[in-house]
Amino acid sequence: MLEEPTCIREWRAKGTHPFVAGELSCSRSHICSVQNMRVASVRAARRKLVKLFRKPNSKFYWYDFTVRGRRYRASTEETKSVRALKIASLKLASVIENTDPLPSRPTALGDFAERFLAWVDTARLEEMTRKFYRNGWRLLKATPVVEVKVNQITGDCAEQLKLPGSAANANCALRTLRRMLHKAEEWKMIGHAPKIKMIKEHGRHLRLDDEAERKLLEGAQACTWRRRTFELFRDIIILMRDTGMRNQRELYRMRIENLDWQNRVIFVPDSKTAEGRRLVPMSRRVGELLRARCGTRSEGWVFPSGRAASGHLRSIDRLFREARQQAGLPRELVLYCARHDYGTRVLMRTGNLAAVMKTMGHRDVKTAMHYQHPELDVVRAALDYGAAGETAEMRA
Repeated sequence: MLEEPTCIREWRAKGTHPFVAGELSCSRSHICSVQNMRVASVRAARRKLVKLFRKPNSKFYWYDFTVRGRRYRASTEETKSVRALKIASLKLASVIENTDPLPSRPTALGDFAERFLAWVDTARLEEMTRKFYRNGWRLLKATPVVEVKVNQITGDCAEQLKLPGSAANANCALRTLRRMLHKAEEWKMIGHAPKIKMIKEHGRHLRLDDEAERKLLEGAQACTWRRRTFELFRDIIILMRDTGMRNQRELYRMRIENLDWQNRVIFVPDSKTAEGRRLVPMSRRVGELLRARCGTRSEGWVFPSGRAASGHLRSIDRLFREARQQAGLPRELVLYCARHDYGTRVLMRTGNLAAVMKTMGHRDVKTAMHYQHPELDVVRAALDYGAAGETAEMRA
């Protein structure tokens, strides 16, 4: 047997044999080529999933991809394609992560309502908010949308709903639907809640002024009420007109401890907004009315009710409707119109918008102006005053 040459043994021991080195280099190059192919395949797949483009009038790259039938398209805010592709990939990963990889059978809105109403009952919501959502669902369940799957409800579907009543009534149902879809998104039942457009509402144009108050009280006297019921109705009308307080949140919850007889003010401890926590001045007839109603009591509700769970008056809507019908007043006139009358009268007599906002608990001027209904007679008198002066000068 031939002996292996010494040089070959040295090459083999050192690992520098040309054939061994060639084998090692080939294996390394093969591994690198496989890794490069994998990276290239991932990038190619990413380019297929995410479309990257640049708009004619934009310097940024935009991404466009679809996940579970929903299209996502927005700007990356990047001018370089490499960084833009990374941003788009992160967005794609985020969308995929927030979707259910094994989605269950879509739920109809009627079935989903059970879970939503259970949340309404247990969530930390105001009582008026709970009542609002229950009323909204009452309106929705009378429409065909109750049988539609929650993942198939779109903005166009909401616009086609036929809802009874005024625009405010329809918006109650639409806001409830919008809240339900957002909860479905939060609970991972749908990918994204659609945009629900509200119906344009026109503000109140009527005021519960002196004439309306007189007719309402006459209509209430014509109703077959007990004297105690009539006095309650009369006191609420006067207080609404002379304090401008919100009826359900502030007036009905008035307590005797919050009446400052010496300074003739009413303290409102809780309201719709932070600015609603305020002091409201008492007029003479409000002071006399409250003293007569409170009598010798020093604490408790001003308008107690033994039948209400809260212990105080909750509503006089039925009484107001009966008196309004008896007086022949329009249906658009509601008790809250007295608050609009308060804002208009106080501003006309004081000219101080800041004082009006403070006593009514308004946050900004735009909101306060919704409660202003200036009389045309005032504008006409101002125009006639200037015209009369010019006519006198011309005659002279």
